[in-house]
This record gives sequence, structure tokens and C-alpha cells, in this order.
Amino acid sequence: MSKKYPDENVLVIARSLFDELGAFQGLSLEPDKYLGAMLDPANNYFLARDDAEEDPGHKQIIPYAIFRYGDRFLHYVRGGGSGEKRLAAKGSIGIGGHINDEDEAQASLDKDTYTNGVEREVDEELVIEGEHSQQIVGLINDDSNEVGQVHLGVIHLFDLKSDQVSPGEANIESLEFLTVTELQTRRETMETWSQICLDGLSRLV
Repeated sequence: MSKKYPDENVLVIARSLFDELGAFQGLSLEPDKYLGAMLDPANNYFLARDDAEEDPGHKQIIPYAIFRYGDRFLHYVRGGGSGEKRLAAKGSIGIGGHINDEDEAQASLDKDTYTNGVEREVDEELVIEGEHSQQIVGLINDDSNEVGQVHLGVIHLFDLKSDQVSPGEANIESLEFLTVTELQTRRETMETWSQICLDGLSRLV
């Protein structure tokens, strides 16, 4: 059988670790409860993405970045060339991506390497003018569908000094900053992670 993601290895933890730490559905506003163990090199490792996408015995760790400028949040549509075909043409308020072994040539990952991966992913997908700050505000999990069953999101809130943001790759389409009210009118067109984040946005920010 041909591989969808040849030569790509992604960061995972065992599903059993997530269960041990306290599995949840939707949002967790207690990232510190999980991240210490998840980013301990003894507990994470890289797995071939083709295997990770099909094995709910593992959770792929996905930084999920939300961008705020004033009272507006970045929204875009995933193009048809999106790496995750199951999310193509969906609206999103988060830039998400895998942590790959290229972020550090080792068999596991610590906090510094994770941070490198987050910055790489954002730099690949967006061109941000001006300064910004970021903080981890929560985790997201959705076991209700096959995509969510193999992923665990770490929500990063980026506060921007400018709204001059443009796509860094062709798969980011119709990029614009919208108010919460405007986002709510588009909720049903969004991927499930964005729907969950939008529903809990007042608690996240």
C-alpha cells in the first residue's frame, strides 16, 4: 500500500498517558496539568505519520495557534491542497501542524524543541508583520471523529501588534480578521477544533 506521508515522522505520546493524566472531551484550561509529562523526553517519541494517522493508540501532539488583533481573530479556509485532506475546504481559526523529527535530531522532544516546532509551523504558513507575543492557554481533544481520535491540540494564543498578516503558502485561503460575532455566523463551516475553540473563546482569552 502506498504511503500518504513518506519519510515524515511526527511527535506522539501514548494514548494511555493521556488517559492517565486525565482524558477529556473538548477544551481543557489546565495545560500545565498535561504539558510537563507530555514534553518529558521519557514520554514522547517520533512515529511514522502514516502509522500515527491510523492508530488511536497514539496521540499526535499538534500546536494549534489562534491569532488575535484587538477584538478580532484570524479566520481562513483550508485549500484543497491541504496536507490533511479530511479538513480541506473547512474554515478555521487555528494554524495547526505536526512536530517533526526535523525540529530536533533526537528520538524524543523536550520543551525547547517543541517551541522550535511551533515557530517553524507558524513561519511556514503565515507571514506576520510586526511584533507578537504568545502563550499557551489550553488543550483541545475531540474523540468524536477519526481525525480527532489521533490528535491532541495545544492551543497557543498569539497577540499581534499589527493586522498585516498574509498567507505563507497557497493552502491558506480567504484570510481575514473577524469579530467573535462574525465568526459565530460561520461556525457551521468550520473544522471541529475551531468550533470547539470558538465556543470556548471567552474562557481561552
